[in-house]
Amino acid sequence: MCRNIKSLANLDPPATEDEVRAAAVQFVRKLSGTNRPSHANEPAFDRAVDEVTAAASHLLHSLRTSALPRNREEESRKAQERSRKRFPPDTRVVTAPAEPSAQQTASNNLPGRT
Repeated sequence: MCRNIKSLANLDPPATEDEVRAAAVQFVRKLSGTNRPSHANEPAFDRAVDEVTAAASHLLHSLRTSALPRNREEESRKAQERSRKRFPPDTRVVTAPAEPSAQQTASNNLPGRT
């Protein structure tokens, strides 16, 4: 599954049509292997996005669950925490570049080098 496609089921507040369409675009991009279709393929791409959007909307409206709706803010906080664990802040110490050695300096002064 595409990592960028978020689960839209059972959210509070419910997923908007824009969110469903954005997920459909990501899905069609993944299937087609392109972020932006060529001019010749644009009608087919747009039609696929429309069809996937309709199917996804129908699915989301048809799903039933006994679970409590997921809170968007809580889900966002969890995602940020997972991201921090996966990509910790860069803690490397940046040092000044070393001075060029005498040999490096001499080789840069050879004829034909600028």
